[in-house]
Amino acid sequence: MAEPALAARGVGFAYRDGHGVAEVDLEVAPGEVVGLLGPNGAGKSTLIRVLAGVLGPYRGSIRVCGDELSGLTRRELARRLAVVPQESGAEVPFTALETALLGRHPHLAGLAFESDRDVELARRALARVGAAELAHRPLAELSSGERQRVVVARALAQDTPLLLLDEPTSFLDLRYQVELFDLLRELARGGRAVVAVLHDLNLAAEYCDRVALVAGGRIVVAGATAEALTYAHLTRVYGTEVYVDVNDLTGALVVTPLSARARERLRREQPAATP
Repeated sequence: MAEPALAARGVGFAYRDGHGVAEVDLEVAPGEVVGLLGPNGAGKSTLIRVLAGVLGPYRGSIRVCGDELSGLTRRELARRLAVVPQESGAEVPFTALETALLGRHPHLAGLAFESDRDVELARRALARVGAAELAHRPLAELSSGERQRVVVARALAQDTPLLLLDEPTSFLDLRYQVELFDLLRELARGGRAVVAVLHDLNLAAEYCDRVALVAGGRIVVAGATAEALTYAHLTRVYGTEVYVDVNDLTGALVVTPLSARARERLRREQPAATP
């Protein structure tokens, strides 16, 4: 079997106020798309930042492509994993192309300048996220959705075996959400491992091979998407009732939150319990 692109065992991290993540086990193989799901404040973004080496020191073990994360230099780590953070860095005085080119820096020798090939790879990355026409526009002048696509292009230009994405669809409209996850599935078919924090349960159901439900800084449910996204699990983790069904067209699960009105109607329609 192929070595995991990411293997976390008993991972923990705590901020000064005591919040963080604890006892996290997560393994992602090449070719897999894994979703991290859960309510606000559950610890999903913290976990992504710990796995990316942004937060530390951490407890437990995190191995990236076979080597312990803490033993890798920043350049070595940047050649193995790329991160798409929540914040798009609008204050950076770069154009979209210059931003995408930042993804090539881990592959440059010393203080060498980018080659024509690096520039071409950055342009290809922009084209793959539908942002080729933005190449020479300053990042600060782009919309939030456009900036998000440019940041994804930077991660693609980095050309790593592992991608970590923290809410990558937050600023994207429906078309670009679909195009982004179609692209992530294409990358996975090519052997990349993808871990994405998501709030949209239906996107997770359609695109993720496996999901992990996070609550209170811990992974409380993990497994194949169809097995993890159940009424019982989602109601427990999110603290609200949902309706889970199967999409007749795609065969993927469909998750619909139930309003107070819908919950009340269901209670009225349920037959009275037999004494």
